[in-house]
Amino acid sequence: MDLSKYRDIAPYRGDDFKAAIQRLLDGVEYLGEFISLLSGSDDEQKTLEYTSLIMNNISKVTDYDSFLRNITAGLFIPTVIKRTMTEFTASGAENLDPKKGYLFISNHRDIILDCALLDYALLLADRQLCEMAFGDNLIINQFTEDLFRLNGGVVIRRELPMREKYLESIRISEYFVDVVTEMNKPIWVAQKSGRSKDGIDETQPAIIKMLYLSKKGSGISFQELINSMNIVPVAVSYEYDPNDINKGREEILRKAHDGAYEKKRYEDLISMARGMKCQKGRVHMAIGKPLNGDFEDANDVAREIDRQIHLGYKLWDTNLFAYSYLENDNRFSSELSGFDGDAFLARFSHLSPNVRDFVLNSYANPVRMAIKEGR
Repeated sequence: MDLSKYRDIAPYRGDDFKAAIQRLLDGVEYLGEFISLLSGSDDEQKTLEYTSLIMNNISKVTDYDSFLRNITAGLFIPTVIKRTMTEFTASGAENLDPKKGYLFISNHRDIILDCALLDYALLLADRQLCEMAFGDNLIINQFTEDLFRLNGGVVIRRELPMREKYLESIRISEYFVDVVTEMNKPIWVAQKSGRSKDGIDETQPAIIKMLYLSKKGSGISFQELINSMNIVPVAVSYEYDPNDINKGREEILRKAHDGAYEKKRYEDLISMARGMKCQKGRVHMAIGKPLNGDFEDANDVAREIDRQIHLGYKLWDTNLFAYSYLENDNRFSSELSGFDGDAFLARFSHLSPNVRDFVLNSYANPVRMAIKEGR
C-alpha cells in the first residue's frame, strides 16, 4: 500500500508524527487550555497536573496506535468515564479477531466520544485500536488538526466542488479498503454524515457504494469487496445526551430557515467540550458481528448494518419513558417502575414546545426502531 498518496489526509506517520508531537510539546499551553475546556475544571492546579501527566506519557508514544493506547484510550477516556458516567459497559468484542482489520460503521451521537469509547472498549478487550474518519469542519487550527491526526484521524474534506468531492470520496474509500484489507488495520466511520440529532440511526448507502466504486476497476465483485471489508456495525447509546437540547434547537432553526442553518466557527468545539464534560449517566457500546453473506447491493448492506444497530442499541429508561409518554403506550410500565419521569420531563420544561417535542422524540426514536425490527 502506497501511503504517500494519502499523506495529506491520513493519520500522521513517521516524520510527520514526530513533527506533530514536537508541536504539541512546544505548545503545551494550548494543550492545557484544551484540557481545561474539555474537563470543565476551573482548578488551574488540576489542569496543570493533568497536562503534566500527559506530557510524561508522551515519551511512550511512537505512533498513533501508541498515542491512543497511552494518552487517549489509556488516560483521557477513563478520566471522562469516571467524571461524567455512572457506568460504561461494552459487548461484542469477542466477535473480533485481534489480527484482522475491520470497518466499524457506527451510529453517531457525539463528535469525539463515539469512536474514543469504541477504542477504549477495544483496549479493554486486547483488540486493535482503530483509525477514525472525521470532517475537516472540525479543524479549527494546526493544534486541532494535530490532535485528531495524532489520534489516528482520517480527514474527510467536506467543502469541495461536486466533481472534486466525488474524486475525493473515491480516494478516501480506496484508503479505507486498502487499510482494512492490505494492512489489516481497523477504521471507524459514522453511518452517515454528521451526528444523528433526531435519534434515527440509518446508514447512508452511498458510503457502501463508494467502497465498491473505489475498487470496481480491479474486477472484484460487489459481494467479494463487502466480505473482504469485515464490516462491523456498532451501536453506542447514552442514557443522557449532553447535547440533546442543542441538537434540538439546531434542527428547529434549520427547518425554520429551509435547511439554511449555518454553524458558527466554534460551535462544533463547544459541542465537543459539552460532550466530554457533561453528565451522560450510563453508556453502552455494542459491537456487532462482521457482515458476511450474499448482499445484493449497497441498500441491502445498509439494511443489515441498521438492523444490527437497532437491535444492539441499549434502550435506557430515558428512551422507554420518552416513547411511552409520547405514544401513550404502557408496554414498558414494569421496566419504568423506579424511573422518575417528572424529573426527566423537568429537564425540558423551559423549552419551546417544538424543541421539547423534538428532543423527546430523539430519545423515543431508538425504541421505535427496535420495535420495528421485532425486538
